[in-house]
Amino acid sequence: MTSFNFAEALLAWFDHHGRHDLPWQTPDDPYRVWLSEIMLQQTQVKTVIPYFERFLQAFPTLESLAEAKIDQVLAAWTGLGYYARARNLHRTAVIIHQDLGGKFPDNQIAWAELPGVGLSTAAAITSICFNERVAILDGNVKRVLTRFFAEPGWPGASRVANKLWAQAESLLPDARFGDYTQAIMDLGATVCSRKQPQCHRCPVSEACVAHRSGEQDAFPGAKPKKHRPSKSIWMLIAATEEGDYFVEKRPDQGIWGGLHSFPEFASLDALLQWIRAGADQVELTPFKHQFTHYELVIHPVLVRKAAWPGLTSAYEGQWINDLEHLNIGLSKPAVTLLKQLTLVPD
Repeated sequence: MTSFNFAEALLAWFDHHGRHDLPWQTPDDPYRVWLSEIMLQQTQVKTVIPYFERFLQAFPTLESLAEAKIDQVLAAWTGLGYYARARNLHRTAVIIHQDLGGKFPDNQIAWAELPGVGLSTAAAITSICFNERVAILDGNVKRVLTRFFAEPGWPGASRVANKLWAQAESLLPDARFGDYTQAIMDLGATVCSRKQPQCHRCPVSEACVAHRSGEQDAFPGAKPKKHRPSKSIWMLIAATEEGDYFVEKRPDQGIWGGLHSFPEFASLDALLQWIRAGADQVELTPFKHQFTHYELVIHPVLVRKAAWPGLTSAYEGQWINDLEHLNIGLSKPAVTLLKQLTLVPD
């Protein structure tokens, strides 16, 4: 393996087979590259592209993003999930615009100090935009390296991650650092896939330890399983006879922080007691929402009334009736339910 030049083989493959038409592949525009890298955290390219394009329409420049209200940013992000990314994106935009005079940092260490930007994301930005010689280690790259070196263990474990960082740095080329970053991400995304890797198309398969031993499907190692507890909540879908729905603004901290969602109750009895008599309620089909550490079972209860005195005084929020032209961010369960409600008869 010592005579095999990983970077050379990878870059030659990238020149002919890599992706060169993604909307954020503009190395001279750090704003677009940074935005794409944040959106691509835990989200696939095909999902990100339409959100990226719509977000740029709303906030075409760093200045426009920095000067926007957080509700506007969350509204543009609605549906993409992991909303902490949007809040950190906005915070970073304000810092760069106000504290750094609108000048983007040109090195990994400075980027990694900004909200929501870790070492790997920072390296992706600076290698692509500023040709800095730094390694990245996102999910795609971890998969490539664990197979290439047949590195045992779950890549999320500190011991394994530290070894992968060292290995990633050892493979860096002496030039074309931005191309190399995009190449190794492309390799993991399009060839060295999680299931059924296409080793026959891989430019580094001849030196890949896992492939040579026929064990590519055994890597990367699985994350140790932990019991995920389940919690239940009841959501009040307060509706008027005209088809308006009330959503409350959630606290900035906690799940769906800063987003709007339906008011929650710990039990059906508590919900019914709050709305009191004089209203017909329909218990909709419960559904599950997965968080990292637990599973949330949501029990939606639709209640239509001619008037809702006291609702806006009890909750900070607003009435909505048009999903297409909202200027607020909605939680994923709220979006799911509002789309379903267009099919609910009056």
